Amino acid sequence: MTERPLRILIADDHAVVRAGLRALLDGEADLEVIAEAGSGEDAVRLATRTRPDVTLMDLRLAGPGGGIDGIEATRRIVGQAPGMPVVMLTSYGGRADVVRAMEAGARGYVLKAGPPEELFRAVRAAAAGTMGLAPEVVGQLVGQVVSPDQVLSDREIEVVRLLADGLSNRAIAQELFVTEATVKTHLIRIYRKLGADNRASAVSEAVRRGVLELH
Repeated sequence: MTERPLRILIADDHAVVRAGLRALLDGEADLEVIAEAGSGEDAVRLATRTRPDVTLMDLRLAGPGGGIDGIEATRRIVGQAPGMPVVMLTSYGGRADVVRAMEAGARGYVLKAGPPEELFRAVRAAAAGTMGLAPEVVGQLVGQVVSPDQVLSDREIEVVRLLADGLSNRAIAQELFVTEATVKTHLIRIYRKLGADNRASAVSEAVRRGVLELH
């Protein structure tokens, strides 16, 4: 029995961009575009109604008369449908934008100028429950030199993997059968060892070091 293609919602305020993305994605046997949104509000509405496997979201999404941007749309989608993967597609690869996207709940971040293979990889990774970050994006978040006292313990690696899955502190505590206070202690140590200041940059640094593998 053949597996069904991954169902994708495209959210971008430029019709030409949406058409190009649809052509690229529909050209892959395992990917299928099921809906398009031209504004943040439409993206949220369609995501909750059609339940795509992945929403491909333009970071600077606006739409007629303004409206919410891609960051806020992502935050609302993740809030209304926890676990629904969103991948940011944008022309902007600055550190602040990447961090904002990850903190909003995005599971991937790729650049419009990048090769199509990076887009396909990010979509598939997000659908599989992992994170898809373009190499340029990872480079914006990392750069720390690894020394012996920065090596993560096995339990800290477990915590980072759960972070990458988007789990909250409470959910991580339940998964590992520990208290939330213990999880917070682990996070403090993880941030210090990885030179990170938030969950998104910790995950990205772990990816760079090979602690987490992107599929």
